[in-house]
Amino acid sequence: MSLFSFVKEAGEKLIDLLTPGNAKAQEQIKEHVSKVGLGNPNITATVDGDKITLTGDVASQEEKEKIILAAGNIEGVASVDDQITVTGPVVKAAVFVTVVKGDTLSAISKRVYGDANKYNKIFEANKPMLSHPDKIYVGQVLRIPE
Repeated sequence: MSLFSFVKEAGEKLIDLLTPGNAKAQEQIKEHVSKVGLGNPNITATVDGDKITLTGDVASQEEKEKIILAAGNIEGVASVDDQITVTGPVVKAAVFVTVVKGDTLSAISKRVYGDANKYNKIFEANKPMLSHPDKIYVGQVLRIPE
């Protein structure tokens, strides 16, 4: 599978998640995935320092990518080791882009698609983790569909 890198200093703060010996880390990650609107997938998460390893089965590539992003966009997480299996049809993986200073969804859309007006495609691809097209932050990692 794959190892994905994230900006360790960016993301949502989950108190005690990365504290060594935190016996509730797995539960906290699953709660976070559910809270951002991805339901209760059949995954297991383990924390080792600033790395999260995800295992389990999901129905689609999109669901897998969103779970990886939900786990990686947590403050203090530097990498996510993806060991998730897709049980449904396998499609081409989306590209991940890290938001930099000055970025907007329109600017990212212009950069990757050549058309700023396709920003909504990026917004829709990152729902429910994004609640509004203007609510992105530096260091956040977004999925960019074909």
